[in-house]
This record gives sequence, C-alpha cells and structure tokens, in this order.
Amino acid sequence: MRRRLFLAFAALLTLLTGSSFSPAEGADYQPVVATNPVDWTPHIRDGAVHAMTVVGDVAVVGGDFSEVSSADGGTGYERGNLMAFSLTNGRVLPFQADLDGPVWALAPGPDNSVLVGGGFDKVNGVTNPGLARLDLATGRPSAGFDAWVAGDVRAIAVRGGWAYVGGWFDYADDVARTALARIDARTGALDRSFDAKLRAPEIGRAKVEGLAISPAGDRLAVIGALTQALGQKRVQVALLDISRPAVRLADWSTDAYNPRCRRQFDTYMRDVDFSPDGEYFVVVTTGRMSAPDLLCDTAARFETYASGDREPTWVNHTGGDSLYAVAITGTAIYVGGHQRWLDNPYGHEDAGFGAVSRPGIAAIDPDSGEAMSWNPTRSRGEGLRAFVVCKQGLLVGSDTDQLGHEYHGRIGLFPLR
Repeated sequence: MRRRLFLAFAALLTLLTGSSFSPAEGADYQPVVATNPVDWTPHIRDGAVHAMTVVGDVAVVGGDFSEVSSADGGTGYERGNLMAFSLTNGRVLPFQADLDGPVWALAPGPDNSVLVGGGFDKVNGVTNPGLARLDLATGRPSAGFDAWVAGDVRAIAVRGGWAYVGGWFDYADDVARTALARIDARTGALDRSFDAKLRAPEIGRAKVEGLAISPAGDRLAVIGALTQALGQKRVQVALLDISRPAVRLADWSTDAYNPRCRRQFDTYMRDVDFSPDGEYFVVVTTGRMSAPDLLCDTAARFETYASGDREPTWVNHTGGDSLYAVAITGTAIYVGGHQRWLDNPYGHEDAGFGAVSRPGIAAIDPDSGEAMSWNPTRSRGEGLRAFVVCKQGLLVGSDTDQLGHEYHGRIGLFPLR
C-alpha cells in the first residue's frame, strides 16, 4: 500500500512538473542488474570481505585482508582490513588506517567520513575498541568522535544523526549496554535514554548479528542471539519502534525461528534488510539443518506493519547451505552465501524436487518468493557476506575470486542493464 501511494505521488509529480522523482537517486527501485560484472573494480588478493558501504562516490570495503591490487593487476597496495575505491573508475584511493583486528561493519558517517565497527582494539596505534569514525580523505580518526564498546561491533545502521550499533558487548562508554546501543554519529556520545534491554538467559550472552532501519525511520529490525527485548519474549528477531524518543517494542513478534536449527550456534540469524517501501523485511540464515518446517538456511519475508505473532509470508530454502547477506530493491531480493540451490525445501545437502542451481549468489522474486532467472554464479568459498545497492548497481564482497565467470578478487559490481 505504501509503495502504491509513493508511486502515485511520483506519477502526479511528473505530470505537474515534467520531472520525475525517485528515492535514493533511483538506487532502491532499480531494475534487476546485469549478470556481467564491470571490469574496472580493484581486487583484494587475500582474506575475506565482511562489510561494504558507499559514501558519495566512494565504495569502502572492510574485512580481514592485507593485499589489494588495481583492476589490471599491475599495481599493488597494502591495506590492512580496510580500503576504498572510486565508483567512477575503480581507482584505489589513498584512504587507509592501521587496525589491529578485522572490520565487520561499515556505515556512512557525517562530513565525508565512515563509521567502522569490528573486532579491533586500536586504530592507528591509539586504543579505540570496536568502533571508530574515520575521515575518508586521510584515514585518520575524525576529530571530536569518541566512542568504544567492551567487546566487538558486528552491525551499524545510521538514521537521522544517530548510529545504532550492534554486536557482542556488555558496555558502551562505561555504561551497561547489552549488544545494542545508540550513539551520536558525529561525536560518538552514547544516548543513555536508549536501551532495548536485549537478553538471552537461555543461551548466555546476547549478541546482535544484524540491524536494519525501515525507510520511514520508524522501525529497527534486530537479529541475533536474543530471547528477550524490553522484558518480553523475542526469539532471535525483534522489531523495535524508534518513531519516538523512547524506544518501544513494535506490536510484532514471531516464533518461526525454532531453536533446533541452533545446535552449535548461539544464533543462526545472519542478515536482514527492508524493502524500499518499508512494507516488508527479509531475514537470511545459516543452520546446517534442512526441513520444510524449519527456517535454517533460508530467506524469509515478514510484513513490517502486521501485528501480533507472525509467520513468514514466504520462505525460500537452500536445502542445507548458509545464506549470509541480503539486499532488497524494488524488483529483486538479492541473497548470497555459499548456497548451491534455491527453491529447495526438500533437499538435504542435495537438489530436491524443484530445486534450481544458484551457486553463491541469487535473486528472489519479492512477491512469489521463488528464485528469479538471474544467475551470474560465483565460486562459493565460505560465502558472500556483503551487498550494497547503489546508483551504479549492486556491489558484492566475498572470500573468493570468480564472479560472473570472470576473475574478480573478492569485490565485484553488477551494473544496471
């Protein structure tokens, strides 16, 4: 409904003004991207990419790596767990920082900066546990930003000057905060009024694996090792109402994520994203179990503004392979991991009835929940862990070097058709 109203408004605006209106420079409502990646992106030669973001015309890439090269392989660069390149021509930028641990989360910051989260303790030799804001021109910590967590940061989502920070920590800026905190994106100052009270007594320590903010800015989806939020039962996924100064639980919950999938995992949730109109969100999982009635190793759609205890609108099963990343546009839901198939509810580490081959990367129809024909393929490795939808197309980051039947070292960009 919200999307229909938006499109109606856009059409009316076009009639009245002769110009068109589209959100996010058209990035969110782009058509399905091409299957042939561009040839000008640089290569990461070792390790793995865990996070990507776009700041203006710059792609920032984080993970656990040390060597980067130009697109033609002729020039090498040392880059410890963090690098940046131009989205105009693929040029590797001077931006770099000395981090003593991996980067697991990135988000745009104010004033041409990037927010960086991960498992590091020091930035450029200065103690800065888990969280930093870096100037994109120099790679140095941004002046006036002071924030840290007692643990690590695995997800960052930014909205309206606030950065929501999730991970595996018990304190933020010397204040008790379990797994989720809200900070000023410019200064790093903790918002002491925000506490979602995430708990996981049945598991042990709570942990946030992924965060996403609805386009309207009124909902925060939180996934990870949790069984309670604000004193109420919320199993592995909570939907928070952030439309007012005081955080509340949205009137939404699900018991769909059965603990049987957890086995050796504290959580089998891996990523979450909202649709451009905010009407639904999709969660992707690992789990190492396969059954039509379980949500291990699946992508599942949930309606954002439906109330009460909810079941997924649809579920797409891989048949036993993990999905680690999801990104939604108006026409497709892109998923990535180390999966071999989609449409595979009857598979058990094999292709069951109706399964389609989609190695490592795929697109799902938002309405039907079935695999789309888009199938560029990639070498599977441990898995694809990072997507960014941008005006140029779809950025991907992984731990392998074959994408769309071509050599692309851990980074690739599928352009618009």
